Amino acid sequence: MQFTSFHALISTLIFLTYWLIIVATTLRIVFKRRPTTYVIAWMLVIYILPLIGVFLYFALGEAHLGQQRVKRAQKMRPTISKFINRLSEFSDIFTSNVSLVSKPIFQLCKHQTGLDGINGNHIELLSETNEIFDRLIEDINKATSNIEMVFYIWNEGGRADEVEQALIQATQRGVTCRLMVDSAGSRHFIKTNASKRMRDAGIIIVEALQVNLLRFMFRRLDLRQHRKVAIIDNYISYTGSMNIVDPRFFKQNKHVGEWVDIMVRMNGPVTTLMSAIYASDWELETGKHLTLPKITDFAEPPEDKKHIMQLIASGPGYMENMIHQVLLTAIYSAQEQIIFTTPYLVPSDDILHAVCTAAQRGVEVIIIVPKNNDSLMVKWASRAFFSELLNGGVKLYQFNDNLLHTKSVLIDNQLSLVGTVNLDMRSLWLNFEITTVIDDVEFAKSLSVLLQKYLSNSDSIKTDEWNQRPIWQRIVERLFYFFAPLL
Repeated sequence: MQFTSFHALISTLIFLTYWLIIVATTLRIVFKRRPTTYVIAWMLVIYILPLIGVFLYFALGEAHLGQQRVKRAQKMRPTISKFINRLSEFSDIFTSNVSLVSKPIFQLCKHQTGLDGINGNHIELLSETNEIFDRLIEDINKATSNIEMVFYIWNEGGRADEVEQALIQATQRGVTCRLMVDSAGSRHFIKTNASKRMRDAGIIIVEALQVNLLRFMFRRLDLRQHRKVAIIDNYISYTGSMNIVDPRFFKQNKHVGEWVDIMVRMNGPVTTLMSAIYASDWELETGKHLTLPKITDFAEPPEDKKHIMQLIASGPGYMENMIHQVLLTAIYSAQEQIIFTTPYLVPSDDILHAVCTAAQRGVEVIIIVPKNNDSLMVKWASRAFFSELLNGGVKLYQFNDNLLHTKSVLIDNQLSLVGTVNLDMRSLWLNFEITTVIDDVEFAKSLSVLLQKYLSNSDSIKTDEWNQRPIWQRIVERLFYFFAPLL
């Protein structure tokens, strides 16, 4: 009898503890005030997979940086604020005289960062792999003082090896070279002889956001450094969708063809802001302070009123949801046409509704995605959104042959957004990302020509044909849609 009572007591305590854990986790999810689909998805996970679900939520559900990085971010804020204030004193490089479609975005940026549009820049759209490598290697070979890089993926082989050699030669000339690569994206590179050769030559290589299961209680495991940035002499900078990989040798076992990417090459005042973002990332990761660039460090007078720009950086420690806000503002500002390219289409509810609303008010909305994708989960989750987009009047196209990895938005042939941001939850809410906001009709024409080239190699998805797809595909789509807020 006593054993039965003791067993009942233990069972009650276990049930009560389990119930308290579930309730506490549920309240924590609800109080975070995240999108409804995100909340529902996580609640289903912890109810269907009780203890495992709780573990997964605390490992993957919140974008916590870890105490060390939080302290570093707090320590940096006064320095960055002081830098922004000093930058704003140079009124000649700022303007509020922007196009009508761009005005709401630049007003938002002004409110969030304190900076107007940055003018006097010269920028080029680079869309061919060899052209990108040629220009980057040429700039590295001309470097005289410092080179800073951060890339999600560095994969040895082909033309990536030429970048390695150029950096080694730069260090031999006395140029300081710093490279930050993401721990997950570049996990193979970190262990290669190429990495060792670069370190031995004096290149400072930092593995960002190291993947370590023992740290899951202190930092979100899948938080990623997804930026792609190169800065030469604090004057020339690059960003866009391309990692340091040669598409001929990268992920060929996935059978999705070669990755198709673009980069933007910039010089002028905007690179000063890019250097400040890099210095913040470096100190956040290493705890070591980099001297912020001198505001007047331009190799030549900037072009007057040329290429008005802003840089939007996101990630834990940065302005919350800034890129998401910018995208929404751009969509609602459009009057004639919006063209998106993204390899991963898992939009938030807000963006989904915004693009459908834009289409219904007469704006031509085009979204180009790759027909084949290197991520099976994202491929099927993306397809779960096709019906709603098509019914909302959005035109969907699937890019043939190769994997379209370009991340861009073109609004009314005037406003361009080019960077590292996918239309998925990870880019919008979690990863360290960066995008350029470019208010310039000439650059928009260049981007438009490229997008038309993409469209000519894409197949349109017709609503009638899509509605006739097999039942099993619909089931798989809905299954992966369940994970959409978590991708």
